[in-house]
Amino acid sequence: MAQSLSVVYVHLVFSTKHRHPFLVDAGLRDEVFRFLAYTSNELGCEAKQVGGMPDHIHVLARLERTITQADWVKELKRTSSIWIKQREPLLADFAWQLGYAAFSVSQSQFKKTQRYILQQEAHHGALSYQNELRHLLRLHEIAWDEKYVWD
Repeated sequence: MAQSLSVVYVHLVFSTKHRHPFLVDAGLRDEVFRFLAYTSNELGCEAKQVGGMPDHIHVLARLERTITQADWVKELKRTSSIWIKQREPLLADFAWQLGYAAFSVSQSQFKKTQRYILQQEAHHGALSYQNELRHLLRLHEIAWDEKYVWD
């Protein structure tokens, strides 16, 4: 086969530094979602859904075959952090956590994952970010060490 073809969907999750609710303003949060989608698209990774809460972000995207997952995440965090600080001077201390979690999404789970991201406010009425991430890690059978997951 002379052509390289790929469809890999990734559900990316990361939080603000120390899970501080920097994005409490809903208008700013929506702008951050749009900025992350735009940036992801510019990197060739078509953003399918972006959402989250004041202290964390979810991105569902089609990972481009010419960029590594690590480089994609690094650019999303780097550019959005700069943009947030420029957009909102009161958030000069804004930072994303160092790590992230990324989960593969099959075609059969694509719509379910989109809905999950859209319904973040409903999920977090009774569920903290930490418990949400623990649930996702268990669901995807990823081993983790509590002392290294939270920063």
